[in-house]
Formats: sequence, structure tokens, C-alpha cells
Amino acid sequence: MFRGINQQSIFEDDKDYEKLIKVFNKYREELQYEIYAYCLMGNHIHLLIREGREELSNIMKRIGTSYVYWYNWQYGRKGHLFQDRFKSETVEDDSYFLTVLRYIHQNPVKAGLVENMEKYEWSSYKEYLYESEMVNTGYVLDMFHEDRVKAIEKSKEFNNESNNDQCLEITEGRKTISDKEIRQIILMKYNIELASLQNQLPETQKEVLKYMKELEGSSLRQLSKLTGFTVNKIFNA
Repeated sequence: MFRGINQQSIFEDDKDYEKLIKVFNKYREELQYEIYAYCLMGNHIHLLIREGREELSNIMKRIGTSYVYWYNWQYGRKGHLFQDRFKSETVEDDSYFLTVLRYIHQNPVKAGLVENMEKYEWSSYKEYLYESEMVNTGYVLDMFHEDRVKAIEKSKEFNNESNNDQCLEITEGRKTISDKEIRQIILMKYNIELASLQNQLPETQKEVLKYMKELEGSSLRQLSKLTGFTVNKIFNA
């Protein structure tokens, strides 16, 4: 798992998501690692990966360095984009392997960004339903059934099961900020009461939502409650 420094967004546009996927593919071919699942969220990334020609730390360094170099060039910025070193844990058996895979695919649903996994564009879930482009879906589907059609159906059922899976949680050690503090910050910075934000011009709304989203300790659900905007609108701001 990578996450943005100070929990800031690491994607500004669709082309950023597309670029990172290209980086995954480039080094996958070069270093011969296998990807079984991925999910690119607003300020963090989940990968289920098996080492190839190089150890995990080198793989992550290459991926991170390549993307940050491009991102900084694209947006005229300098410095770090990712917070500290990546976090990882070892998957040692098939049962936990599938749990991690499902956890990664369900991230956008549990974050309230989409109603079902198939609607989220930036994860590997659709590769398991349709055509595989980067992910080693065959390894996983073989666990469910030798017949590919049945395997896809069983995989879909498994991925959609309700659960309380917790794998390398992003919230570990996370600071929080109160509703009152957020209201005061926005009032002081923009002279706007959050309750009236929906009455502001679209460009003002976008600017304020983007700023709020980058406040350390804030959450999308919290901001949705404070502003009345959907989680998805705030996420895309």
C-alpha cells in the first residue's frame, strides 16, 4: 500500500490513473512480477503482488519513483508525493490471499464511491469479469473452478460477499479533525458557512471541496455530512 503524503490526493485527473497503470505494466514486463489485484483510490493505492526478478522494496521504489517524477513534471511541483515507505504484509495461504483480493476490490464500495465494484474504473475487478489486461486472473480463477465460466461466476459471488475484512487498514494511526474545526477553517479562509456551500458558484464549490479533502484527518464521509454533497462529488473535486 502507498498513500499520499499528509493523506493528500495522488491523482488529479484520469490521465494520472492511466499513467500509473502504464507504470505497473512497464515494470511488470521488465521485472517479471505478478499482479493479482489492484485498486487506485484518491489518496492511496492497494496492490496484491508477487515478487519476480527483484525483491518487493526495489519494485515499489521503481514504481513510486517513476510515477512521482511524472506527476511532479505534469503539475510543476517538487518533493515527495508518497508518505514514508510503502506498507506491506506477507500473504501466506490461499484463504488469506482471497480475503486480501476481495478487500482490495471492495475498497471503493466501502468508501461510498460506487454502489458496486463493477462501476469503479480504477481497480482490477473488471478484469476478472471480462478480459484480463494486466492482472494474472487465471491463477485466481483456477481456485474457484476448472471451468472458466463457472469460475468467473463463483469469483463474482465471493467478491460480493458481505464481510468485515481488514487488511493493512489505511486508518491505522490516523489523526482526526472535528466538524467544528473544519467549519472554522473554511469560515476563516473563504468567509463561507459550510451550510451554504451548495449555494455558491460551481468553481467555488470545487475549490473549497478540494481544500477540505486535503485537510489532515478529514474523511470523505465526514465532509459529505458537513456539506450535503455526495462522497463521489467530493472525491472527484
